[in-house]
Amino acid sequence: MIRLLMAVLPLLALLAGCSESYVPKPRGYFRIALNEQSYTRYNAACPVSFDVSQAAKIQLLQATGAGDSCRFNIVYPRLKATVYCTYLPVRDNLGALQQAAYEFAMTHEMKASAILRTPIEEDAQRVFGQLYTLKGEAASQVQFYVTDSLRHFFRGSLYFAVKPNSDSLAPVVDHIREDLIQLTQSLTWQP
Repeated sequence: MIRLLMAVLPLLALLAGCSESYVPKPRGYFRIALNEQSYTRYNAACPVSFDVSQAAKIQLLQATGAGDSCRFNIVYPRLKATVYCTYLPVRDNLGALQQAAYEFAMTHEMKASAILRTPIEEDAQRVFGQLYTLKGEAASQVQFYVTDSLRHFFRGSLYFAVKPNSDSLAPVVDHIREDLIQLTQSLTWQP
């Protein structure tokens, strides 16, 4: 009888401890530690210069001369993000360049839950344009274009090398968006 009680008692204690129902934890995301934003001046092979984040690296793709188009990337290797940049000279085609930049941002309209437009106006440097912030599951989260309305046109678009997920990417998008605002505010045109 004592042996039976000694065998049953631990089983009863084990069953009594399992009375709570199991509730799974909600799915979460890794915390992304972002660097403090600090900038250095970048003099591009194109006729532009601007402040760029120290966390980013510049990858020159094409430079065919001061008057021609020029492409380069601003790469954030740790964040798996790239800002694809293109410089184009204005040759009586400013309206077409602005329309193309607008249409490119709107190609993400199907996946975006909202597209916010922020005007860019830096009168002292003659820098004017638009910053597009795309909310939702769009492939490109931030795009911009700037121009001096006479000779220069510069555009950029942010993409990630991961599947778009607006919830997990939101802190990184906000961080890089601030970098792009700094870029447009500090941008100067070279002759």
